[in-house]
Amino acid sequence: MYQSFAGKVALVTGAASGIGRASALAFAQHGAKVVVADVLVADGEETVRMIKDAGGDALFIATDVSKASEVEALVRQTVAHYGRLDVAHNNAAIEGALAPTASYTEEDWDRTINVNLKGTWLCMKYEILQMLQQGGGAIVNTASVVGLVGTMGLPAYCASKGGVVQLTKAAALEYAKAGIRVNAICPGATYTPMLNRLLAQPGAETGMLATIPLGRISKPEEVAAAAVWLCSDAASYVTGHTMVVDGGLIAQ
Repeated sequence: MYQSFAGKVALVTGAASGIGRASALAFAQHGAKVVVADVLVADGEETVRMIKDAGGDALFIATDVSKASEVEALVRQTVAHYGRLDVAHNNAAIEGALAPTASYTEEDWDRTINVNLKGTWLCMKYEILQMLQQGGGAIVNTASVVGLVGTMGLPAYCASKGGVVQLTKAAALEYAKAGIRVNAICPGATYTPMLNRLLAQPGAETGMLATIPLGRISKPEEVAAAAVWLCSDAASYVTGHTMVVDGGLIAQ
């Protein structure tokens, strides 16, 4: 059964809240030892406490995924503490500024791309190097439905998430024969701190709900379940796949 991650080590970035926290908790529930990574120390340590309170084993490592030295240290410390790295969910991201393309500042563009796209690449780079030494592994990257269909007012976020989709496909092809599977999830609207900030705009939630065939916004646990499945043995023949978890949004 895919639920068994016993004896495996999972690394989740952006695990201080939202989808990342739900993913870290799910991996731990299914038997993995979990490394929780985030820039938000107190909330990241709270995720670790939640895992330990449920009987799991977890470690927090403060990490800015946009900085190569910190990502390299994250993987190195993971292996030093647990001895290996089997699974990685690269989930850390920011929404960036809310502004149309021509009004976007270079500073906001660079920051969003550096965290969301460069950060995912850096995580993959060091995770893959470790997995090559072990003879395999599984990686899932969090992209977004707006990396597939776009939306107004978030040009850097859309570009970064579209880039994550293509980066996932490239790495999946490069490392398939090495036993490393690489997939992506594309969440739609999901109740996270990021979405809550966007929903603060007048009428935003009503307008969003009107676009979702299932008529509701997802819970983080529903998206995390997809990430866990893609990293499990049940998905052993799945690589280079972009799994949409959006309540039917882009089927329209």
